[in-house]
Parts: sequence; C-alpha cells; structure tokens
Amino acid sequence: MFCYLFRRSYIEGTAYKADPKSDQAKLKVKFYVPPFLPIIPVVGDYWVLFLDEEYQYALIGQPSRKYLWILCRQTHMDEEIYEMLVEKAKEVGYDVSKLRKTTQTDPPPEGEGPQDTKGIWWIKSIFGK
Repeated sequence: MFCYLFRRSYIEGTAYKADPKSDQAKLKVKFYVPPFLPIIPVVGDYWVLFLDEEYQYALIGQPSRKYLWILCRQTHMDEEIYEMLVEKAKEVGYDVSKLRKTTQTDPPPEGEGPQDTKGIWWIKSIFGK
C-alpha cells in the first residue's frame, strides 16, 4: 500500500463508471503520481452509497470498507443529516468509529485557487516543506 502525504488542498483526478453497462453508482477514479508528470496512474474504487435528491451531501465509500467519506457542498452540515449518514454507513458494514469531522472554512472566490500548476508543491511535500 502506498501513502502519499501532500500539503495541498486538492489533487485532480478523472472519474468514470466502473461498469458502463450498470446503473449502479460505482466509480473508478484515476490520479497520476506525481501530478506534474503523469506517468504513474493510481486508480481507486469509489462507491456512492447515498446521495440526497438535491445533490447537497453524499456518502462515499470504497468496497473494502476501509475508507469512507461524508461530503457536503456547504461548509456546515446539520447534525441530524450527519447522524443519518453515519447510520447508513453502519448499515452497510463500515466502521464509523474511525470517522473524523474536519473543520471547514469558506472556499476562496472563483479563480483564487492554488497558483502552482507545475507540481513544485509535490516535490516540496516530499521534503516536508
């Protein structure tokens, strides 16, 4: 198992249906490492376990049940909704005791994301900078 630790707020990937003939929300997501020299593809399985009707929050997991994410389009999620998603994850066999909430801040205005597009951040992260 490889573990990559980055000090960047995001990494880009490409998602596609695991089985194009299926209507299940099972995705494959491909990332390249290092991101500035796309030669080593890293592919992960991501299953959409629950998605609300308005696409405001989602429960995403991996088939191994080792990884689980609760995602929200807003910086705050009502506790009632969070608990409902945790229960849904329990019902399908995820160990929710490992879930950790992350403090969210308002995103920067459009166009004010990271300026480093050449991947220098990745090299610096190797050396802990």
